[in-house]
Amino acid sequence: MNSVAYQLVPREGPDGLRQVSRPVPRPGPTQVVVRVRAASFNRRDLMLMDGSYPLPATPGVVPLSDGVGEVVAVGDGVTRVAVGDRVTATYYLHWLRGPQRLAHVREQYGANHDGWLAEHIVLEQDSAVAVPDHLTDAEAASLSCAGVVAWKTLADPAPVLPGESVLTVGTGSVALFAVRFARLRGARVLSITSSAEKAGRLRELGADEVIDRTEFPDWEQTVLERTGGAGVDHVVEAVGRPTLAKSVAASAFNARVTVIGVFPADGAAGDPFGGGYLSIRRIAVGSRADFEDMNRAIAAHRLRPVVGRVFRFEDAAEAYRYFRDGDPFGKVVIERG
Repeated sequence: MNSVAYQLVPREGPDGLRQVSRPVPRPGPTQVVVRVRAASFNRRDLMLMDGSYPLPATPGVVPLSDGVGEVVAVGDGVTRVAVGDRVTATYYLHWLRGPQRLAHVREQYGANHDGWLAEHIVLEQDSAVAVPDHLTDAEAASLSCAGVVAWKTLADPAPVLPGESVLTVGTGSVALFAVRFARLRGARVLSITSSAEKAGRLRELGADEVIDRTEFPDWEQTVLERTGGAGVDHVVEAVGRPTLAKSVAASAFNARVTVIGVFPADGAAGDPFGGGYLSIRRIAVGSRADFEDMNRAIAAHRLRPVVGRVFRFEDAAEAYRYFRDGDPFGKVVIERG
């Protein structure tokens, strides 16, 4: 019996996807085989495709770090999951808890280990994570990267407290998760976006103040005005260098700015800190413990990820193009029928 998968040829764009047929995998002693139901995209998947991600994609790797499916086989030593369980996986194969180490970064699904754009995926049992029962497959396939990084941003090492202010920059999936999680913690949420339509949807998600950067290009000043000159306590900076200086300028004394993930080189830039006094950190997703903490909160509060558009498995290349060029609001998901 064979299984279909897409393999990635870096630097060839969506046309570099190759559909292949291969035997259904068998699990090793610490592995599980999952029949994939859905998978979703993150910005890193475009970077892996164009060759700008710091960890190069292994030629022929099955892409996508985020997905969900049903366990159909387990290795002899597997105890964490059982056949029939619905699971997703951590972004990194072996980061279970505690601080991130370089060894964790070097092993990633969809980069140098086969990911979710396939009928079957082999997971290490340590990376398997149960998903909240109330989520659809498309929603459950949206958690591993954007959900976990937004959760970790607001929960660790110092959780956002009720009454504090959080600024989200951009309307990618990390920012959308951050709006929901910040509201869950009782924070006042200010969001930066680029259109009236997106502004309305951010308000529906719970943002207290939405600032359209096309109307207010000096949005950092607008943030200061709307916080009485104080600035915000936390910034979820999901865009990067192009907006970092403005995020710093919008921050309160002793604020915390969290820069999300990695970004392609985009030329030299001046000192973005100016005279500001604040902590700034850069994080990359989170551990299995972070993932499980997030899922408990999602289950308890019946939260649902924002899914923007769903494609068929057969239309994977079209889904890549839409994610790259379509300015999506919410997760772009591929579902298997």
